[in-house]
Amino acid sequence: MSDLLLTAYDGAILGPIARLLGLVMNGIYYLMSLIGIENVGLCIILFTIIVYLLLFPLTYKQQKFSKLSQKMQPEIQAIQKKYNGKKDQASMMAMNEETQAVYQKYGVSMMGSCVQLLIQMPLLLALYQVFQNVPAYVTGVKNNFMPLVEGIMATSGYQDKMTQLVTDLGIYTRPAADFTVTDQTTLTNFVVDVLYKMNSNGWDTLKEVFPSLTDIISSTYETVSHVNNFFWLNISDTPWQIITTNFQAGSYLLVIGALLIPVVSYLTQIINVKLMPQSGSSSGDNADAMARQMKMMNRTMPLFSFVICFTVPVGLGVYWIAGAVVRSVQQFFLNKHFEKINLDDIIKKNQEKAKKKREKMGISENQISNAARINTKKIVEPSVGAASNKMSSAERERQIEKANAAKAKAKAGSMAAKANMVREFNERNTRK
Repeated sequence: MSDLLLTAYDGAILGPIARLLGLVMNGIYYLMSLIGIENVGLCIILFTIIVYLLLFPLTYKQQKFSKLSQKMQPEIQAIQKKYNGKKDQASMMAMNEETQAVYQKYGVSMMGSCVQLLIQMPLLLALYQVFQNVPAYVTGVKNNFMPLVEGIMATSGYQDKMTQLVTDLGIYTRPAADFTVTDQTTLTNFVVDVLYKMNSNGWDTLKEVFPSLTDIISSTYETVSHVNNFFWLNISDTPWQIITTNFQAGSYLLVIGALLIPVVSYLTQIINVKLMPQSGSSSGDNADAMARQMKMMNRTMPLFSFVICFTVPVGLGVYWIAGAVVRSVQQFFLNKHFEKINLDDIIKKNQEKAKKKREKMGISENQISNAARINTKKIVEPSVGAASNKMSSAERERQIEKANAAKAKAKAGSMAAKANMVREFNERNTRK
């Protein structure tokens, strides 16, 4: 299996993930071949469905956070309005504390769904790398090229011919095909990469470069075309190549089929955006700016998908379409689910979990509520003048004494008890 990975993506982060996903795709292709189905397009669709099903728990958590965020948004906005225009440090600290209290009330993290996105994005980017070079990950696809590869490598001067072919056809391989190397395994993988990236016209050129291999080139192309066929389109070709080539030849059905790839990709992206939950009503300059950015992104992303689909292989277009369809189906049922569930019950459960977690740390509910009230009363409306500053200092000393008394009652072994031990140690050293 190691020889297959020489031309695979070797990034430090995405590389191992891509290899893992490649093993899964290789397994799907192998199971399909057992029942007589060898088709990369169908394999991509099944693989995409499996990946998004595996990501569903993260998607569900992300959606639940979004719903809870909408419900607590009025309270967050009230806090923002309360401190609007106050830029002093005390007010900013008070605003942050009250905001944190609201998040704790609803049992969600201020980081929101960032963790879920950080997990999903590398998976999806690695998946893109797999689809760019399927033979590097799927053994069954690579084996279809091997008889022709052996014939090419047995031809005298094939390195120079393949180098010129790559230049003439403008083929990009990863890593860049260098036919001056001596390692036979590496050369074999380079030849496979070039053959897989060739469009229909490239195979005709290959016959001219290696005229003695015309028969095996034709038979290999027929096999590969069957494996890469998706509704009569070669998934290695770009829609633009198919359109320009077949329009001149008068094959208008293939032109229409190629046009459908970017069009369907655009439409499925639009449907996906429409089904996504919209953020709740908000106010303020920052909220309005974020709303405008989201609206612009929802408009531009489907258009970007439409344009880029003309220039990438059909296989990647199939992946984008399949992904958008799966996401849309998931989102439809998620929307139905969240319409029925009681968010108040979820909030109550989240609060209970947070309470138990705090109790393990030796922090009582009374300490939290008292501290919140003290901080808010002190900082919400800062007074001006020396007298008020003196009162604030005196009040601060009293509250410190109360906090120390509360800490003294902490359970043995708790975080609060350990903090007391550290404080007492520091005080003894300071007195010395």
